[in-house]
Formats: sequence, structure tokens, C-alpha cells
Amino acid sequence: MAIIEVDDESFKEELNSAFEKKSTVVLKFGSEYCEPCHALETELEELDEELENVTILMIDTDEYPELTEEYDVFQLPTMVIYDVNQQIIYNKEGIILAKDITKIIQNSI
Repeated sequence: MAIIEVDDESFKEELNSAFEKKSTVVLKFGSEYCEPCHALETELEELDEELENVTILMIDTDEYPELTEEYDVFQLPTMVIYDVNQQIIYNKEGIILAKDITKIIQNSI
């Protein structure tokens, strides 16, 4: 699994690469100035250690407003999860524990 910070240019490339590998993809929208975003990032780091075949893409909403708008992100943090079939299985704001993210992913397999 990998945690990758993306920008407008690398986002589509990394997303498509993960889809080609049949990887589950987690998008984390956050900001450097958002404390709950840092808490969610800690949970995603734990997830990164526990699961294989998951790619985590981190998007800084302050730096890349186009991606933020494309995904209709209005609150931070927001997390979107795609399953291996490229279907969105989760799209919510707020902090979620690594164990709950794991359950969401495992239930989609």
C-alpha cells in the first residue's frame, strides 16, 4: 500500500495507476491547518500498515481547489473510498478510525 500526496497534475495518473492494479483507493481531502485532518491522517497511516492493495491519495484542498470542487468537498476532512471496481463505496466528512475504514473496505470485497 502507499500514501501519496498528489496535485492537480499527478492526481489522475495516480488514480488510474491504482485502478489498473485493482487497488482500493482512499482519497483524503484535508488542509495543513486542519487539526481533524491530521487526526484522520494518523488513522490512514495505521491503515497503511495493516492492509495491502490499498492506495491512499492525499489532496490539500488549499493548494488544489479544482479537485476539491470536482469531488464536492465542503467540509474537512473528507474521505472518499473507491473499491477495486472503481465504484465509490464511502464519501463522508469527519474522522473515522482505521478499524472502521478496514471494515468498509473488507465489506466491499
